[in-house]
Amino acid sequence: MTEATPAYELAEVNIARLKAPIDSPQLKDFVDNLDSVNADAEAADGFVWRLVSEGGNATDISVFDDPWLIVNMSVWRNTDALTAYMYQGRHREMLARRREWFEQVREAMVTLWWVPEGHRPTVAEAETRLLHLRAHGPTPYAFTLRTSFPSGASTPVTGEVPEGLGCAV
Repeated sequence: MTEATPAYELAEVNIARLKAPIDSPQLKDFVDNLDSVNADAEAADGFVWRLVSEGGNATDISVFDDPWLIVNMSVWRNTDALTAYMYQGRHREMLARRREWFEQVREAMVTLWWVPEGHRPTVAEAETRLLHLRAHGPTPYAFTLRTSFPSGASTPVTGEVPEGLGCAV
C-alpha cells in the first residue's frame, strides 16, 4: 500500500500602509467597496478561505504591530485561481486605484506559500513568511506570483534576518 501524496493549498498575504485613517474621507471608496470585493473573492473559483475579524473584514487586525498597516490574507486552490481573481472585475478596479489609498513602500508587501490542505495561516505566520521573502528573495518557503514554486513542504533558509526589513515608506 502506498502513502497518499499530501495535498497543499496556496496561502497569500498582502499588507498595505494606509495614507490616511481607515475611517477618513480619503479611504471612503476603498472601505465602501470592501464587502463587495470580499464577496467576489469568496465566490471565485478556487477560493478556500480568508482572514476576517468580528467586523467581517480584516482591516482591524494588527500586522507587524503597526496601526497604519492593514492585512489581507487568504487561501486558494492554486496560483492560477488567485491570479484569475486578482486581475478581473472589482478587484482589478480597486487594484488600479491602490495609490490613492496606500503608500508605496520599498519592501515586499505580498508573499505566497504552500500550506497543507485545511491549514489556516495566522498573521504571525504571514509576518514570518514576508520577512523571509524580504531577507532571502523568493524561495519555496516564501515566494511571489512572478517567481513561484510547486506545492509541497518547504523549510526556511537559515540565517539572521537583517535589520531594517520592517515596513518603511
